[in-house]
Parts: sequence; structure tokens; C-alpha cells
Amino acid sequence: MFKSKKQEDINKEEVVKDAAQETGSQENVTKEEAASEQDAAEENKGEAEGEEPAQEQPQPTAEEQLTAKLAEANDKYIRLAAEFDNYRRRVAKEKLDLISTAGEDVIKGLLPVLDDCERALQVLNSSTDTEAAKAAKEGTELIYNKLMGYLKSKGLAPIEAVGKELDTDFHEAVAQFPVQEPEKKNKVFDVTQQGYTLNGKVIRFAKVVVGI
Repeated sequence: MFKSKKQEDINKEEVVKDAAQETGSQENVTKEEAASEQDAAEENKGEAEGEEPAQEQPQPTAEEQLTAKLAEANDKYIRLAAEFDNYRRRVAKEKLDLISTAGEDVIKGLLPVLDDCERALQVLNSSTDTEAAKAAKEGTELIYNKLMGYLKSKGLAPIEAVGKELDTDFHEAVAQFPVQEPEKKNKVFDVTQQGYTLNGKVIRFAKVVVGI
């Protein structure tokens, strides 16, 4: 009887011992799994940190760089050629204008002589028709025609004004005159001083009286 009780105690101790060992084994397994998970997390973190950044754009090849430089140089050449062509045309035009109006100052200085001839002719035309007046008129007309012919050969041209619409590009209105006819309004009624152009350029505006 005592032997059986003792045997039961021994069996209980072995069961408790086995249970303790089993519990310790489970705890060890749990610790090992936790350690494995921590190692895996650290490894994943290291891999994430060690990942290479996004790849950079590929550098252009030497041939591509040379092609780009060639295109840039060609563009600069085209622009420079266009600028030079514009400069050449502008200089040629300025030279032509200078040649065509080279004697402008001289011709402008002779215009008062033309004015005197015209006034003399007007006086002679209104004077008594005597032999002296006739001779003076013919002589004055000869001088006037010679001078006008020479100046016209240099490009001088009188500005037409009487009966024309007032044009401020050629006419200078110095007076106004009331008119009854509607078609004469804003048109040149009279010229007080003849205007002239030299090769198309106005060198003296025509001074006119305008109908209103």
C-alpha cells in the first residue's frame, strides 16, 4: 500500500516535470519565432534602405551632342545671314536716297529765283502790251524756262494744288476762303507759294488757300 502511494507521488512529479519541460520548450519556441521575425524585419529594413535610387536619365551620346551643336551653329549662321542681308538693303536704300537728294540744298536755294521769275511774269502779263513789256516778258520767260528745265533734269517737280483735295503730305493751308459750291469745300482754292518735290521727296510744301 505504501509502495503504491509512493509510486503515485513519483508519477505526479514526473508529470509536473514533463509539463514544466513542455512549457519551457514552448517558451523557447516563442522566443525563437519572435527573434526570427525581428531578424526578418531588420533584414527587410536593411534591404529597403539599401535600395538604389531611381535610375538617372541616360546621358546623350557624343554623336547626339555633336548634332545638337551643329544645329545650334547652323541656326546662328542663318540668323546672322538674315541680319546682314537686312543691313545691306538698308545701307543700299540710304545710299540711293543720298544720291537722289545730294543737291537738295543747292536746288532749295534756287527756288526763290523761280518765285521771282513767276512774279515778274505775272506783272508783265498784266501790264500794257507795249514792245518793251513784250520783250521783258519774253526775256523773263526764257530765263524761267531755262532754270526750270535744268532743275527738272535734277528731279525737281512742282506740286499740283489748285482744285485738288487738301493733302497735308504736300499742302500747307495758310488761309481759308468760304465757297458756295459743295464740291469746292476742303479743296485748294488758290496757291500763295508753289511747292516742289525732289525725286519724290517734298522739299517745300505748297502754301495754299482752302475753300470752306
